[in-house]
Amino acid sequence: MCCYDVCSPAGAVSAENWTYSKSRNRAFLVSREGESNWPKSLCTFSNVLTFVCVCLQEQSQAAAELLRRQEELENKAAELDRREREMQSINVSGGRKNNWPPLPERFPVAPCFYHDITVDIPVEFQKTVKIMYYLWMLHTGTLLANLIACLSWFAVDGNRGVDFGLSILWLLLFTPCSFVCWYRPLYAAFRIDSSFRFFIFFFIYVCQIGIYVIQSIGIAGWGASGWISALTGLNKSIPVGIIMILVAALFTALAVLSLIMFKKVHGMYRTTGASFEKAQQEFATGVMSNKTVQTATANAASRAAQGAFKEQV
Repeated sequence: MCCYDVCSPAGAVSAENWTYSKSRNRAFLVSREGESNWPKSLCTFSNVLTFVCVCLQEQSQAAAELLRRQEELENKAAELDRREREMQSINVSGGRKNNWPPLPERFPVAPCFYHDITVDIPVEFQKTVKIMYYLWMLHTGTLLANLIACLSWFAVDGNRGVDFGLSILWLLLFTPCSFVCWYRPLYAAFRIDSSFRFFIFFFIYVCQIGIYVIQSIGIAGWGASGWISALTGLNKSIPVGIIMILVAALFTALAVLSLIMFKKVHGMYRTTGASFEKAQQEFATGVMSNKTVQTATANAASRAAQGAFKEQV
């Protein structure tokens, strides 16, 4: 039996080659390989406990590293499975068919977009895109509730026809525009890692947050059941005022949630390697590859050449 001091540099041993036994409040590291040339010294039981704790810490770190690698492999496998399902759907259908908005087959208007977060969006971004989609749905529901609140207000106060009319306009205008102008750019930005689309989303979404703030304030005559309008309606009718207060709370919640998600998306954008220079390159590439731009450029060059030739003649 050999005893080694685990506190000394020479005693820095691994748990695979050494064990210990306790006797009379003393502990001995026992070599599983026989004698060693290291200096021998008596070890206290507390030193052995320190040695064991260090070994357990190393094992826990190794286990955490294995779990991290396993998670990375699972994410890569899910990403490969997503791409494989996407390719299969394209091959089977002869191309991706638009599926949003989900309309009946016999409906006279066909879907305008292809929308499938599990297929298009990488796994690590799917949760964020889903939250933004639910936020857009809340946006649409709030505009519908605003229309109902303004209608109720108009029912108890005949001078509020302008607010009711504008609430209809905001529902019909902001519902499709919000989907096309800020949700679709965000969807495409995460789908193809586009810096240019990220910048489109940031610019328009800042404007959207500003609109939420104005709507939550509720200036009379602007078609929004905000806090000022709700307090005014409360003086006319308590039930109508309660409905308008609920809508004002929804507008306020939209403003707060949108600001939180804006910061979250911006943080994720910074981790993707996107930049303003990359956005400029994407814009220039997209413009030059556009057939309309190419045709206009060719026509302009042809006219310039013809004009120069006529001047020489």
